[in-house]
Amino acid sequence: MATIGDFPMPEDFRYKDVYLKGKPQHSKTDPFRLRHPSMDVRKRAKIFAPFDALKGYNEAVAAKNVLYEDKRELNEEDQDELNRRLGILHNLTYNSRMARANNVKITVTYYAPCSDENSEAYGVLGQYQQINGICWNVDAEVTQTIQVDKKRIRLADIRNIESETDIFDREWDESC
Repeated sequence: MATIGDFPMPEDFRYKDVYLKGKPQHSKTDPFRLRHPSMDVRKRAKIFAPFDALKGYNEAVAAKNVLYEDKRELNEEDQDELNRRLGILHNLTYNSRMARANNVKITVTYYAPCSDENSEAYGVLGQYQQINGICWNVDAEVTQTIQVDKKRIRLADIRNIESETDIFDREWDESC
């Protein structure tokens, strides 16, 4: 009794004779093989690769799983420490020449509001993020922002600033 894979072949199988002949064998000079050469295994695998039928659907589902929270206010002591650190950074990056010379590498933890318009948290909640890079500018008067690499962050959204070096632990002259 013949089988199809692991299953027995039914007696009334209408393609029994074709199945029993097996895969066609073509010689290298066969006109069919010349017109239809064998496909590379890697190209053949692409035919059966999964595809994204609904573009952006997986990203939309993943965005729903992002946890957002309320912005936490700093207590007075933490706010004073943050202002002290911003003052030090301002003095070290007063202009672009000083910023390049001092090359201060920092890590900023800041609050980023939800930017997904389809989320329930849009405009209400956000999440805390971190950025590592070189501090290029602290503008506490005009734009009230800090620039880390190419990212500008509002000073009101900053939770913490850390440095790879000990610049915040040193004693600084207040006149700087």
